Amino acid sequence: AHVIMPYHILLDGAEEKFRGKKIGTTKRGIGPCYADKIARHGIRVCELIDESLLKEKIDTIMPVKERILSAYGMKMDKEFFGRYVEYGKKLKKYVGNTISFLNSIIDEKKVLFEGAQGTLLDIDYGTYPYTTSSNPTIGGIFTGAGVSPKKIEKVIGVAKAYTTRVGEGPMPTEEKGKIGDYLAEKGGEYGTTTGRKRRCGWIDLVALKYACKINGVDEIALTKLDVLDGLEEVKICIAYEYEGKSLQEFPSSIKVLENCKPIYESLPGWNGSTGKKRYEDLPLNAKKYIEFIEDKLNTPVKIISTGAGREETILL
Repeated sequence: AHVIMPYHILLDGAEEKFRGKKIGTTKRGIGPCYADKIARHGIRVCELIDESLLKEKIDTIMPVKERILSAYGMKMDKEFFGRYVEYGKKLKKYVGNTISFLNSIIDEKKVLFEGAQGTLLDIDYGTYPYTTSSNPTIGGIFTGAGVSPKKIEKVIGVAKAYTTRVGEGPMPTEEKGKIGDYLAEKGGEYGTTTGRKRRCGWIDLVALKYACKINGVDEIALTKLDVLDGLEEVKICIAYEYEGKSLQEFPSSIKVLENCKPIYESLPGWNGSTGKKRYEDLPLNAKKYIEFIEDKLNTPVKIISTGAGREETILL
């Protein structure tokens, strides 16, 4: 595990400011930390808890970071070393060999791995460069947790009943008018880390099909179905239009994706899905919506959330 240092946070803000086209970073230092990891001069937790090794690493990297910060017209407090020594002391008792631990229990217990963010923010398979710096896709389990692909028994793809995105980047189904505002307010769509309002729009089956393919999704957990309550009509994006042609596959080119228009199929809306705990109690049109998604993705929906409470969940 790599440690975010003060210079990472400074550089994150500076790079976003000077970049011609904004990525929409959270400015928490994550990107520069990953950049140091790949450049092989990052600082890991095992070095954070070793004071002499930590000092050696910082003494080596600081001249480089100072020059980079200087190019941005910035300086930083050099007194952070003591703080990080204290962090190491506090964290030391919680540090262990997670690879050994996970592999010792995975054959005997049920282990759930939860991916962060989403497929389209994956550094390799997402809407690059509008991505995070890691792999939120299933491959992140193996590189991030150190377990074998052979140990994974089931892959559950989690998707909202509509589409959201935080920050910059293409989003073909984005609704900038009343529908987008309705979904954002009713769904409480504000970023957990930044508090930024999420961009909202209709569900995008082109993107979901792509995500299911990459991750080998066995079943889907469809969340926030209740947010669609009260709409007279709901739309489902089944393809993209690009330069007069219909695209069924998710494009790798950002230029293409930025110029795609959604091709929709409309279904009648519904009322009364909120709080339901049994599939048979859902409104007929809500069931038709779910069945349409299952059919187009060729993947069953096995979990449906109908409210914010844990108990407001339908298991199929």
